[in-house]
Amino acid sequence: MKKRTFIKNLVVGSAAAAMLMGAGTAFAKEFRLGLITPPPHIWTKAAGAFGEELKGKSGGKYSVKVFPSRQLGNEAQMLQQLQTGALDMAFMTIAEVSNRVPDFGAFYAPYLARDIAHAAKILRSKTATSLLASLPAKAGVVGLGYGSAGLRQVISRDPISSADDLKGKKIRITPFEPIKDFYKILGTAPTPMPLPAVYDALANGQVDAIDMDLELTWKLKYTEHAKTVVLSNHMMFPMVGLVSARVWKGLSIEDRAMIREIMAKHLDSTIDKYVAGEAKFLEEVKKTGIDVKVVGPDFFGTSTDQWNSIWSKRSSALSALRKEAAK
Repeated sequence: MKKRTFIKNLVVGSAAAAMLMGAGTAFAKEFRLGLITPPPHIWTKAAGAFGEELKGKSGGKYSVKVFPSRQLGNEAQMLQQLQTGALDMAFMTIAEVSNRVPDFGAFYAPYLARDIAHAAKILRSKTATSLLASLPAKAGVVGLGYGSAGLRQVISRDPISSADDLKGKKIRITPFEPIKDFYKILGTAPTPMPLPAVYDALANGQVDAIDMDLELTWKLKYTEHAKTVVLSNHMMFPMVGLVSARVWKGLSIEDRAMIREIMAKHLDSTIDKYVAGEAKFLEEVKKTGIDVKVVGPDFFGTSTDQWNSIWSKRSSALSALRKEAAK
C-alpha cells in the first residue's frame, strides 16, 4: 500500500513539474527580427545588441533571433509579414516605409542635411518623431525610433567630371520612389537592385554606377570595379525600428515600455556610429586609390528644386522637415 502511494505521488509530482516547466516555456517568447543588411553592418550589430539587452532585462522572458541579409525576404516582403504578424520586428530602411506612407519620402529630400551630424539632429527632432505616430493606422506597424546609414554618394565605373556624364547611365538604386525620381530628373536610368547583387552587377557592367554610402563602398569592396566616387552627400538614408502592430497589441504596457526603451537606444546608437565613423570610411575608400570627386548641390543643377516641386505635393511632411533642418 505504501509502495502504491509512493508511486502515485511520484507520478503526480512529475506531472506537476512537467506542467510548471511547460508554463515557463510558454511564457518565453523569441521575437524574429529581419534586416536586409549583412552581418558586419552597423544595423545588424545593433539588432544583435538589442536582443541581448532585451533578454537580460526581461529575465529571459523575451529573446530575439536576428535574420540578416534578406533571409526572410526583401523589405517589401518583410513589411507584409509584419502586417500579418508572421514577423515580429524589423530594422528597415525608411525607403520601403515611404512606398506605403509617402510622408516619409520627405527624409530623402536632396540636401536636406548638410552633413552626417546635421542628419543626426534631424532624425532626433520632434518633427521626425511625430511622423511615427501615423504608422499603425497606415502601415500596420509600430515605429519605435530611427537609426541611420551614411549619406549617399555615387560610385561610378567611369570617370565623372559633371552631372552630364551620368546621363543615360544605369545607376543602381534602392527600390523606392524618392530616389528613383531624383535620378530620373538627372536623366539617368535608375535600376533597382538588391544589395547582394550589386558587386557582380558593377563588376560585369550590368550597371554603370551605384547610389551607395561610404561604409558599404569600403566594406563590400565596390571600389574594385569603379573609377570614381562622387562625394556628394546628396541624400540621407534613415532606418526605422518596427514592430508588428498585431504583436504589439498582445504585449502588456510594461513590456511595451521596456521594448521601446531598449530598441530606441540601439537604433539611436547607429546614428552615433555613423557620425563618428563617416570620416574613417572616407579615409578607407581613399586608400584604395580611387578618384574621389568632392561636389556640392551645384553639381546637380536644378535637380533639387525639381525634386522638391514633385515631392511637396506627395509628402505633407516635407515643408516641416525643411523648417526643422533650417533650425
